[in-house]
Order: sequence, then structure tokens, then C-alpha cells
Amino acid sequence: MKTVSPRLLQKYNVPAPRYTSYPTVPLWADDLNENGWIGLMKKAYEDFGPTEGVTLYIHLPYCESLCTYCGCNKRITKNHAVETPYITSILNEWDAYLKIIDDQPKLAGIHLGGGTPTFFSPESLKELLSFILESSVLMSNAELSFEGHPNNTTREHLQTLFDLGFKRVSYGIQDFDLAVQKAIHRIQPFERVKEATEVAREIGYDSVNFDLIYGLPHQTLETIENTFKQVSLLKPDRIAFYSYAHLPAAFPAQKSFEQFLPLESEKRVLYEKGKVQLAAMGYHEIGMDHFALSNDPLYAAKENKTLHRNFMGYTTSPSKILIGLGNSSISDVYYAYAQNTKEIDLYKEQISLKHFAISKGHIMSKEDIETRELILNLICNQKATWNFCYYSLLGKKNWDKLKVFKEEGLIEFDSKGIEVFEAGLPFIRNICMVFDLRMQEKEEAKFGFSKAI
Repeated sequence: MKTVSPRLLQKYNVPAPRYTSYPTVPLWADDLNENGWIGLMKKAYEDFGPTEGVTLYIHLPYCESLCTYCGCNKRITKNHAVETPYITSILNEWDAYLKIIDDQPKLAGIHLGGGTPTFFSPESLKELLSFILESSVLMSNAELSFEGHPNNTTREHLQTLFDLGFKRVSYGIQDFDLAVQKAIHRIQPFERVKEATEVAREIGYDSVNFDLIYGLPHQTLETIENTFKQVSLLKPDRIAFYSYAHLPAAFPAQKSFEQFLPLESEKRVLYEKGKVQLAAMGYHEIGMDHFALSNDPLYAAKENKTLHRNFMGYTTSPSKILIGLGNSSISDVYYAYAQNTKEIDLYKEQISLKHFAISKGHIMSKEDIETRELILNLICNQKATWNFCYYSLLGKKNWDKLKVFKEEGLIEFDSKGIEVFEAGLPFIRNICMVFDLRMQEKEEAKFGFSKAI
């Protein structure tokens, strides 16, 4: 089993952004007001909307119980009376975007995330989505997907969403070992996951994704092996195999199990073990944390160099416009980013007052746009051309860092561009940081990123 050099692992396992955006959220300039957002959103749709459409991310934040590993924005409640007022706020927010676009927007995709989207009843989800779909034009290649908890994703959920056009479901599995599940407070038996997967396929879903995590408490090589043996019995079309991000200062519930976490050196071995098993099962590595079977569109996009990355991870959608609806959701309209307020009640109040609920934002400079393109090309395609004068902008310190990566056999670069070798893939976030001039202007340590490896 090929493993990462312990020396390089120790050297580069430092806090680093995941680069679902550039600049990364903690480094936004916070220079965006509501009028500016409306203007840039309108410009983006005029420039890209008619050809590429709009992708929607809808944040549904409620969960009935707390998964202690979770770093998402969520609210724990068993009170389902919260569903209707929250959906009303989302529909009002979407209506405000319709007024900006001043037309029926073309939709390239919808993704429901959370929280637990299947906390909401099928009837509530149908009410929400029917309005959005009726007020839009769904593109022929649109992809509609949602995140489901195996324990509460019912046949009715799956059928209702399928009837609305959803063809991909992503189940949060994390790990099948009972000791791990107990530690992270997410107990879901294999038989329940099997049922949720088989029902989705029976109804007609053409893509099932499993989210798995390495670095969780009580995980060992044996438990990882057993988990993937069970995964192989269900053979999901895609697998996201994430590194657990331990940030107890931000998420105090993580303190409950931190004494049972694997050592950092052990954590990478867990990933390598899982990666070997995935390859043996026929999965291809797409990029950071993502794997897909040969017949999956994500693999085709990887091979065709059309892979894209945004706040939802790797995607086949070419859309440059991502609108986030709901509390804490993030929008990316190419010329600017905006994030809604994280607090649910404040979000609903601001929407009710006919304002966008934006809490922070960032207007992209020309340098930002070109740096983002370079970083996305590295993360998606492992190569990029210099798209502006990096020779003067990077400075000697950063060129020296690139030279070290080259000497270590991780990359190659010349006057035209840069390529990341297979040996450099575990360190792709570290390599991208060389081009992150905004972060270098600040104190890197204060932003609370998870470790790179």
C-alpha cells in the first residue's frame, strides 16, 4: 500500500483552506452592501444566465438530534412546526431574486443541504420546490440532488422528490462501525442504509452518493476495512471520503470524543487504506475527497477537463452563478460572494422586512478572479497556465516555495504554467496556498482552518 512520506506529512499537515472559493470566506473584504449585491447579481445573470443558467443551494438547517462530529450550521429540534415559517422565508427570498432577474430564470441545478433536508416533510418540500420550479425554466441537463439521513429518508420523501425531477441522493453514512457511530451520536444500522439505497434505485434515482469520514474516534484499519466491505455491497455511484475536521473551539460537542481520535500519522494511513479499497472496487479518484465509478458523469467531467468546484464540492455544472437560499447559505455570482446571516430568526426577520439577509460579502477584483481560476484549475485538473503576471505578483518567497515542491517531486512548473503530479495530490491545498496572496497579507493562523491532510 502506497503511503505518503511521513516527513512530508508532518511538514505539510498544517491548517489550510479547502478552496471551495477564492478568496476563502474568512478573508472576504466585507465590502458589499445590498444595492451592490443587487447590481452585481443582475450583471452576472445578464452575462451568464441565459447560456449557463443558475444553480440553487437551499439550506434546510433543522435536525432532530445532534451528530457530535458535525461542523455544519444547524439547529436541533423535534418541533416540526418550524417547517412552514422557514419555507415561507425561503420562498420570499427567491421571489426577491426573481425581481432582480426580471424573467423566468434558467435553472442548471438545485441542491438541498443542511442540517437534514429530510427533517422536512414530503409535503413541505413539495410546497417549497413546486414554487421554485414553476417560476423557472429547468435546463435539459439540470441536476437536482438532495442530502438525506438514512434514518428518516422515507419512501415518500424519495418518491415526492423524484416526481419533482430529483435524480441524485446523497446519504451521510460516515462509518458503519457501531463504536464509531455511538461516539459521534449517529447510529444507523447497515440494514437501514441498504433499504434507503435500494428504495431510491427502485424508484428510479440514477445516482446514489455516500459521504464517509476518516479520522473519527475509534476508527482503525480494521474498522475502515469493514466499513468499505459493507459499502461494496451497496456500490453507490459516488463516494465522498472526507477528512474529519476537529475544531472543538467552534463546535464544542467535538470535545466529547477527542481522547479517542486517531493520531495524525494514523489518520492518513486510514485514508490510504480506504483509497486502496475504493480502487479495488472500481472507483476513480476525482479530486480532493471525491471518488466515482466509470459510468458516473463526474468521472466523465474529470476525464474531459470540464470538472467544476464550488461551495457544494465537485460538480459537473458549468454555471458561474450559485444562489444560496436560507440562513448561512453562500452565493457566488462570479463578480461577488455573499453569505446570509447564520442565525435563523434574524434571517427570517430580515427577509420579512423585504431585505436580503446578507451578513458578509466580497466584491471580486480582477486579480481575485484570475487567482480563483488558477486555483480551481489546480484542484479540478491538477494543472494550470499562468493567467496573469505571477512572476511579479508572487514574489521571491512564494517562488521559493514552488521550487521546494518541485524538488520534492510534487509539481513541475515553467514560464507557461504548473502541473501537480500524483505524488502532490495529498498536498494540493498546501500548493494552492502559495497563490493565496490575500491570506499571506493576514495572519494565517487566526482563521481556524482544518488541517490540510
